[in-house]
Amino acid sequence: MKRKTDWKELSRQIRQDILNISFKAQVGHVGSAFSIVEILIALYYRVLNIAKIKKGSTLRDKFILSKGHAAPALYSILFRREIINKKTYLSYCQNGGSLEEHPTYGIKGIEAGTGSLGHGLPIGIGMALAARIQKTKNRIFVLLSDAECDEGETWEGALFAGHHHLNNLYCLLDYNKVQALGKTKEILDLEPLKSKWQSFNWRVLEVDGHNIESIIEACMSATISKPTCIICHTVRGKGVSFMEHKIDWHYLTPTKEHVEKALKELNK
Repeated sequence: MKRKTDWKELSRQIRQDILNISFKAQVGHVGSAFSIVEILIALYYRVLNIAKIKKGSTLRDKFILSKGHAAPALYSILFRREIINKKTYLSYCQNGGSLEEHPTYGIKGIEAGTGSLGHGLPIGIGMALAARIQKTKNRIFVLLSDAECDEGETWEGALFAGHHHLNNLYCLLDYNKVQALGKTKEILDLEPLKSKWQSFNWRVLEVDGHNIESIIEACMSATISKPTCIICHTVRGKGVSFMEHKIDWHYLTPTKEHVEKALKELNK
C-alpha cells in the first residue's frame, strides 16, 4: 500500500464497509465514522506495530478510539488487518453478536470500551504513564473528537500529560467541526485550538485529516520531551456529497436508498 491510488481505493472500500454494516445493523453515526477513515488507515497500515498487536504482546502499540460512536470504521480496519475474523466482524449489533455499537472491550485490538465522551484520553494517559514506569517502549495513540474538547477531563488529562512529558502519547484530534447538535464553533468555539494544546505543554501538528501520507509523517516524526497532539482537519461524512458537513448524519441510520446512492458516488 505505497501508492496514493492504493490509499484512495482502500479508503473507498472501508467507507463501503461502514455503509453496509451500518445498514445491516440499522445503526447511525455514519458521518462520524467516515471522517476518521484515513486516520485509521495511516495508523493501522503504517504506524502501529501490527504484528505485536496480533500476538497480544505486552510491547504492542495501543490505540484507543475515544469517539466510540465511530466504531464501524475501527471494526472494518480490524477485520481488513486480520485482527478480528469475518464472523466477529459481521456480528456487529446483531443478536448474540460480539461487537457492540461502541468499541467492545475484550475483543482483540480493542484496548478500552469507550463512547462516554472524554474518557479515552485519560485512559491513554494512564497507559502511557504505566509504560514509562515499566520502562517499555509502547506508544499510545488516542483518537479524540473535537466535541470531546468540551469535556473538562480532556483538559485535566492534557495538563497532566504535558506536566509529565509523556512523549510516548499521541492524540489525534478529529477536527470535523460538527457536533451532535450543531457546528462546533456555535456550540462551544474551540479556537485558537492549536495554541490551547501548546499552552498545556504539548507538541502540536496540524494536517489534512484525509491525506494519509501527511498523517503518517506526523505520527512518525521525531518526538521531543512532550506528548503530541495532531489536529486532523476532516470532513463529517467525507466521500458522499449528501452526508458531507451534515449534522443529521451524526444520528441518521442509512436506508436502502441512502446506501445505493452513496455507493454510486463512492464507486465513481
